[in-house]
Amino acid sequence: MSTTPVQAARQELSAFKGQLIGPEDPGYDEARAVYNAMINRRPALVARCTSPEDVALVIGFARDHALPLAVRGGGHHGAGLSTCDDGVVLDLSPLKDIAVDPAARTARVGGGCLLGEVDNATHEHGLATPSGIISTTGVGGITLGGGLGHLTRKCGLAVDNLLEAELVLANGERVRASADENTDLYWAIRGGGGNFGVVTSFLFRLHEVSTVVAGPTFWPVELGAEVLAAYRDFIPNAPRELGGFFLFASVPPGPPFPEELHLKKVCGVLWCRVGDDTEAAARDMAPLLDALPEPLLHGPAPMPHPAIQSAFDAVYPPGDQWYWRAGFVNEIPGEAVELHAKFGAEMPTWKSTMHLYPIDGAVHDVGPTDTAWGYRDSGWAAVYAGVDPDPANAEVIKRWSVDYSDALFPYSAGGAYVNMVMAEDQESVRASYRGNYDRLAGVKAEYDPANLFRLNQNIEPASSD
Repeated sequence: MSTTPVQAARQELSAFKGQLIGPEDPGYDEARAVYNAMINRRPALVARCTSPEDVALVIGFARDHALPLAVRGGGHHGAGLSTCDDGVVLDLSPLKDIAVDPAARTARVGGGCLLGEVDNATHEHGLATPSGIISTTGVGGITLGGGLGHLTRKCGLAVDNLLEAELVLANGERVRASADENTDLYWAIRGGGGNFGVVTSFLFRLHEVSTVVAGPTFWPVELGAEVLAAYRDFIPNAPRELGGFFLFASVPPGPPFPEELHLKKVCGVLWCRVGDDTEAAARDMAPLLDALPEPLLHGPAPMPHPAIQSAFDAVYPPGDQWYWRAGFVNEIPGEAVELHAKFGAEMPTWKSTMHLYPIDGAVHDVGPTDTAWGYRDSGWAAVYAGVDPDPANAEVIKRWSVDYSDALFPYSAGGAYVNMVMAEDQESVRASYRGNYDRLAGVKAEYDPANLFRLNQNIEPASSD
């Protein structure tokens, strides 16, 4: 009888301190599950790592046995890139250490942390680092892909606030990447995803963010074209302190939303203004509100920053079916506005949604080649997300997302935000990095020439020819 990968790992990895889980073990189904229930893969081994030493052992095991290797932080990516069939899942979830230095305004964060854990730890000191809108998202994946969120206009992307990272490379070597060490690797991991190694620790810059004025403003979905056109003209001229992304959604069927609005299709803006000054927030929002009919709901209010970061958690728990498409957008002409309004009104399930994130403000302070994240000159990132808990609706939500995305593609900037798409072909990945792709391929060839880290939006190593 041949030895299974989990049996081989238990025999060979005597120094491994974490947990090795195989298909026959209790808890295997829990260990292999990812956020998107549309993904149902069966790895041969799930290795929960407790240290960089554990990570190096698992990398070496996968490499030596020629097994596919997936790296899991929070398991949130829609394409299920943190798992695989018949390979090894390197699970970072035990790496939860968070050390906040309020004097230096930095936080050192373990590679297995979730955004909410970081938000809560930094909030104790009246500080925050920008990233994401759902607190159960893994820090590692969202950061390495860029890191859009509520604070983007004021504080930049997550990668703009990444000061250094500690990685384990494909050869098992442990290195640090920063502005002073392994600078090419530091450049690449700020947007280039998990192509270059396994990040076991991040060091983030923190900002003075404690209380925010946040919450939604909703209008009837029938006003989608009017609201989007007004928002398009408004947000680029708004103060940087004011974040707000446009959305099509359905009102969640529970508190704090009025019962008469439950499950009503709406369009609107989810606001997040830095600071607790409600009068200043009202002034900042006024030009948009004054240009539009009275909303169904105007709910911005002072709250702790972690509260808005976790506001979507109950609506989108793990276990729903997801199908994502995404694209960068420079301009939203009238024809695109009308298409958005059409598809927004046709959301197939109450959890399906479209978000249009502004990526101006502080994002534009960084040059398009300063980091691997190449769409610095774009105005928005759009994500089209079909979502439903029922597997029977998987094809319906996929079709809506695909049709919506395809209809708007002629108005896109050509690429997509790698954190918000499903599995992509090489041409699409190249488009997502624009002029930075060839340099990324060169860094890939230096640090992972055999492409061990390929279960991602993959950057193939440059040829040595």
